Amino acid sequence: MSAAEKKFMLDLPLKVILTEEGASYFIGHKKKLLRFKLADNVEEYGISLSHFSPTSLQNMILTDYISKIEISMPEFVSRRQEIMDLSKVIVYSILYKQFDKEIFEALIHCDCIRRHNRQNPSQLIDEQTKIPDKQLRNHLAVRDNVIQQSRQTILDPVWKGIMSNKDFSPEEKNVYLLMTEKFLNRLSLMNWYIITKFFKTDGFDQILSAIRKLLSEYMEKSKIPEYISVMIMELALSNENTNLKKEARNLYKGIDNSETLIYDPEIRAKIVEELVRNHELVFLSWKIGGSSSSIGKTGSLNISLYNKNDESQDVKENIESKMSENLNKKSLIDFYRQMPEGEESTDLGLYYFSYLDDACKKVGVKFDSIVNQFSGEDLTVINLKFNFS
Repeated sequence: MSAAEKKFMLDLPLKVILTEEGASYFIGHKKKLLRFKLADNVEEYGISLSHFSPTSLQNMILTDYISKIEISMPEFVSRRQEIMDLSKVIVYSILYKQFDKEIFEALIHCDCIRRHNRQNPSQLIDEQTKIPDKQLRNHLAVRDNVIQQSRQTILDPVWKGIMSNKDFSPEEKNVYLLMTEKFLNRLSLMNWYIITKFFKTDGFDQILSAIRKLLSEYMEKSKIPEYISVMIMELALSNENTNLKKEARNLYKGIDNSETLIYDPEIRAKIVEELVRNHELVFLSWKIGGSSSSIGKTGSLNISLYNKNDESQDVKENIESKMSENLNKKSLIDFYRQMPEGEESTDLGLYYFSYLDDACKKVGVKFDSIVNQFSGEDLTVINLKFNFS
């Protein structure tokens, strides 16, 4: 599984933008919200995190408290593993949310639940059903034995299928066994309420079949977070190197091959200090899909990377408002093909892009990429758009 979920804490400077539900929660707990100006120059309210548990961040995403996460630094290479861990936590969270949503949709269309609704019109279980979490917890607290039985009933044939699949390596088998259990562990209280309510009743086999089918699908989708984390690190490092080389040329104008200076640790540190002083940073953000009530957006994720130099552009100008004018749009693959950096980096970028694109197509994840380059400004915005629904 992801190293992010094994690591106890992450140390990264995050701006966490809250949803209305998230803002209400923190205000209700006497937490003062901060006002951030984000990389796109939009001002939002949220909280800052610097030393945090990946689990706590994931729980906030699962409860629809977070709409966007942004991090900005002059260089990412020294925090490579932590950035990748953060990305995997975010993407896994979206997969868990989408899995839970699809499980609920599948369950309420099972014959045994439809029959229950016809026989109990005052106790309907459908899209409109809202049972308070406290009530659900109290109900499930005395049914732990049934939860464990139903969990094992669901997983046993799935695990046997994984272990008997000759196409899986031993490592893949271990990952899949763990992932199927993790997806079940993150099912909502409402879904466990339905599962335990109809456990071993007439028609429960249809519920089992629906859950196992989705488990199989999401077991395959669980590969995607790793691929995304590698892709965004490649993009972040490319942006970082562009900034470092540009600053090296500015600081060491009389030196031949000044770009090679970034590989000297002491000189690199001085260049990074200068980037911080000039606020020439690489920005990376994850915009998370809407809540369970947001039609068509619960499984969406928009990852954006761009450089921003406050001294070379009007900070009051909103990047979003300029997306349709005075810019050159191209796909990410075209962007890589036209990179002037050299064959190695271009080939590596194309390799990562192709790998991610193929992986998404195989599991039905919609993936699109657009690069916006602004004329007259040293600014490139890369958008990676995913839809897991």
